[in-house]
Amino acid sequence: MLAAHHTVAYLVLGVTVCSAVWGGIAYFRSGEGNPVLSHLLTLSQTLLVAQVGVGLLLLSDDRRASEELHYAYGTFALLAVLSPWFYAPKEPRRRLAWFSGATLVGAALAVRAYTTA
Repeated sequence: MLAAHHTVAYLVLGVTVCSAVWGGIAYFRSGEGNPVLSHLLTLSQTLLVAQVGVGLLLLSDDRRASEELHYAYGTFALLAVLSPWFYAPKEPRRRLAWFSGATLVGAALAVRAYTTA
């Protein structure tokens, strides 16, 4: 199970950074995303949910991280990528900015969670 947590961690780091950068570029170029970008942003959210789920399974098996901050950063990363669903405006260009920015914050928090593991 720990190997799965590590594997998903690498996927989270790669996908969140890639989708946040792509979203930022799309925002500044045309202000519009495309379906692939939308799916990539959604994939980063899904991977973070899976990562937290696997982490909770590890906790239920009495496997703990070396630092308590690991749990805080993982939770904050998940909350960061899910927050645009509640707060993003309806206008497509601003919505893209919200989702891309939140994914970038989630990526930074995921990197921090990885370093405290």
